[in-house]
Amino acid sequence: MSIIEAQAPLHEAHRDNHTHRDVNGGWLRPAVFGAMDGLVSNLALMTGVAGGAVSTQTVVITGLAGLAAGAFSMAAGEYTSVASQRELVQAELDVERRQLRKHPIDEMEELAALYVSRGVEPALAREVAMQLSRDPEQALEIHAREELGIDPDDLPSPTVAAVSSFGSFALGALLPVLPYLLGATALWPAVLLALLGLFACGALVARVTARGWLFSGLRQLVLGGAAAAVTYGLGMLLGAAL
Repeated sequence: MSIIEAQAPLHEAHRDNHTHRDVNGGWLRPAVFGAMDGLVSNLALMTGVAGGAVSTQTVVITGLAGLAAGAFSMAAGEYTSVASQRELVQAELDVERRQLRKHPIDEMEELAALYVSRGVEPALAREVAMQLSRDPEQALEIHAREELGIDPDDLPSPTVAAVSSFGSFALGALLPVLPYLLGATALWPAVLLALLGLFACGALVARVTARGWLFSGLRQLVLGGAAAAVTYGLGMLLGAAL
């Protein structure tokens, strides 16, 4: 009894401190990467146009057009992708549902065999599979998790994916345009604000990776800055040639 009591505080501490990173990223990953995509693509687009020695008005119109086009494209792409994925999952669930209705014994044996392959004793695996198979909806959920690797009650929403992609991309793409909208007439304030935004996005990515925030922020800043520099150079070359 004394051993158990002595170990109890350790178990409590382990339970309280035993946490993991959100390896799926949750909402943070798509939001940050959407904003980062908007930042890099619109910054590169605007610097490329500015490199051609065009007017400030042209750069602003280009940035706003890039924001709108990119945001709508991201939203449409995400909606179509997630809707297609959801339809495919629903079709597979319908197949599994029919199999459970037509061949309940075979499906139960299949589930038992799966547990046996994971180290459960055959008799116990069969008993567990038999009990779990009594409820058709529960059986469907278990087969979906074990065979398809999905949760039927937690399928992604195409609308949520589209709206979040639109918003995050638009927010990121707005940063390079914002200094112009506030009265700037030179390119450097837009580049500076965009690079700061890239660093912030990279630092936020560190929350869903094992990298430090400084490394992630600097890496994204360098990559985004390189993209802007290359497109600016291309804009200068094309502007001189045309």
